[in-house]
Amino acid sequence: MHIVLLPKRILKSLPAIGATETQGLNALARVKFFTPDGGWSWYASEFDGTDLFFGFVVGFEPELGYFSLAELKGVRGSIGLPIERDRWFRPTPLRQLMIDAGVSWAKETQ
Repeated sequence: MHIVLLPKRILKSLPAIGATETQGLNALARVKFFTPDGGWSWYASEFDGTDLFFGFVVGFEPELGYFSLAELKGVRGSIGLPIERDRWFRPTPLRQLMIDAGVSWAKETQ
């Protein structure tokens, strides 16, 4: 089954890059992408409308930063599976995702 990584309804819900800056870690991640065979997750809270996301990534180390749609489309997990979008993900504050991933300072800055 083919899953569209960024359907129009989600695309329309993503604020522009920088639009949630004043919200800090309380900004909502609105979409989650993941490697079904690799343990990586990308949570997007902002999008430039073309290719660039800002959000939270859980991989070798959890980090806030930018990632690209083109990169996601090209990534394959350990056994070659492509990135998928979590169809059941509900918008979640970046802070909560970071706390869940073990980022201790995210809890301290509340």
